[in-house]
Parts: sequence; C-alpha cells; structure tokens
Amino acid sequence: MRSVSLFTLGSHSAPHAVVPLAAVLTAIFLFAPVALPQGNRLADLLRQGQAALQAEDFDRAALVFEQARQIDPNRKEVNRGLLLSYLQLGRLADAEGIGKTAVTRWPNDAQMLHWLGLVYFKQQKNDLAIPQLRHAVNLDPSQSDIHFDLALVLLSDDQYSDAAKELEIAIKLDPKAALPHVLLGRAYQNTNRSVQAVKQFQTALQLEPNLPLAHYHLGFAYESLGRNEEAIAEYEKEIQRSPSNGTALYQLGHCQLAAGLWTSAVEHLEKAAQLEPGNFDALYDLGKALLLKGDAQQAVPALRRAAELKPADPTPHYQLSRALEKLGRNEEAMQELETFTALNKAQPVTGGMAAGPIQ
Repeated sequence: MRSVSLFTLGSHSAPHAVVPLAAVLTAIFLFAPVALPQGNRLADLLRQGQAALQAEDFDRAALVFEQARQIDPNRKEVNRGLLLSYLQLGRLADAEGIGKTAVTRWPNDAQMLHWLGLVYFKQQKNDLAIPQLRHAVNLDPSQSDIHFDLALVLLSDDQYSDAAKELEIAIKLDPKAALPHVLLGRAYQNTNRSVQAVKQFQTALQLEPNLPLAHYHLGFAYESLGRNEEAIAEYEKEIQRSPSNGTALYQLGHCQLAAGLWTSAVEHLEKAAQLEPGNFDALYDLGKALLLKGDAQQAVPALRRAAELKPADPTPHYQLSRALEKLGRNEEAMQELETFTALNKAQPVTGGMAAGPIQ
C-alpha cells in the first residue's frame, strides 16, 4: 500500500498549486485608513486596489497598487496590496522582492509575514517559509488561517507532529471549518494515530459532506486499521464523486484484492492503470488479481510492465514466474524465478517482523 502523503491524489506538485488562503480577502480591510483628502490620487488608488482585491481581479489590483507605489513606495497599505496581488497572480519573484522589503520595514506585521511565508512555500522553499509563518503565528496567534497555512507547510515537510499541533489550534479557533480536520487526520495517520484520524475525517464529512478527498482519506484510515469493508465503502463514495481519480481507483482495487474480491479488484485496477500508465502499484496489483482470478494470460503483460517500471524490484518477477508456470511456459518461468532470486539477494536486509513474506 502506498504511504499517506499530503499531496496524494494528483497534487504532488502542490507547492505550485493555489494555496488555501483562508480569510485572505477580508484582510484587505485591515489596511489603515488613508488620512488624506478625498480627492487625493493615492487615496483613490488605494480604494480601487482594495475593490479589485475584493472582486478577486488580481491583475487590476496589481496594476493599481503599482501606480500607488510610484506615488508613495513607503506606504504600508501599498506594499500590503502589492504583495497580496503578486502572490495571488503567482508572480512569486515579484512577491518575494516586495515581501522581503516590507517585512524588514514592518517586522511586526503578521499578515505580511504570513503572505511572504506562502510565497516561499509556493517556491518550494520550506526552510524560509516556516520561520516566516512561525513569526506570524507568534505575532497574531488568534488567526486560524495562519496556523492552517503553517501546518500545510509542515505537512509538506513531513513534520507531522508539529503540523498536528498547529491544526489543533486552528480547529479550536474555527471549529466549523472542514478542511483543517482533513489535514489533521492526515497528520494523525502519518504518526500512527489511525483511530484519531478516522474521527477527524468523519468530523470533516459531517461539516461538509461533499468535501473532496475526505471519503478517500477516511477509507485509507479504515484500511490501515484492517477494516476493509468500511474502507471499500468509503473509496466507492469517493469514486462516485470523482470517477477519474486514478489513485482512489487504485486504492479501492488494492483493498478489494486484500479482501479476496478479485473480480472487482481487476475492474478498478484496470481503470487505475489506464489512467496512470506509470503506476507500478496498480499494474503489479492488477497482475496479482488477474492471476488469483485464474487469468494468467492477462496477468503476464501487466506484471511485465510493472517489472519494466521498477527494474530493481524482485516482486513482479516472482508473480511472473507463477503466471508463466500456470501457462506451461516453464523455461520462462524458471528465468523469472532466477531473476527474482538475484534481485531479492541484492535488496537491503531490513529484518524484523515488518519485513513480512514476499507477496
């Protein structure tokens, strides 16, 4: 089974995806009032910039705040608006430049530190993002979205225990938000607290029944506890809402294979392999399921493809030897068994009961 990852299900490059910015638009109203005459050009530009941010017209916002910066480059509201606009547009180099200058000038502005941390996160610079976000949390511990985003970065850095602490705080501050419960469940799952993880995923679904991936993660938690029937039911719910999700299809097929439901396993593993032709796990499990179902002929190409994807892995060769033997291709079967033996000897010795038997 694949290990739980923060970016499971097609979001492996999540630092480049749209980062959740909880309550970010409300922050534009935190700009200090402009103590200038009504007709003043700068005051007018600031109002236009705020309106553009509120309308999520970030191109317009950036243009307006750039004009405002030409008038007064040292005004806090201008730098705030420009930093947020660049961040939302994905102009990360520009955002970093503005952000670094701004937090040097206003080191106690928690929101600008927050946004600069997100800029670094989206550039995959977690070593720079984490200190900025921790500083922001220390300056303003009452903002659930800062705790949430710090947890997001910590999870992507495999710092699961620290992430859990931040998410627990975020949930206390905003108990009706569903997504923090999902991420807290992930953190618990990755620290071997599957029972607690189940409770978090269940809570998330109670708060938001159609929340993407919540059924998937609940299924994964059930599966890790050996509760396969419940896991299968949750995976099926996830696939109902997202039928082209290759990873969910794989996990459903994997769980069905473990439960001895070979026909259903083949159906879902075939779909997973079609959607993700480079998915070693789907192809290997598909070969196993076909073999157990009694279709050795179809098992062979799936297992050969799996062996091609991971040449150093001995397990596909063992299954191939069994499939070829069933087909009466004894010489080829012996060759595969010899390959398995040689590759298996080359594997590092892990020892302990966790190593388990070859499957």
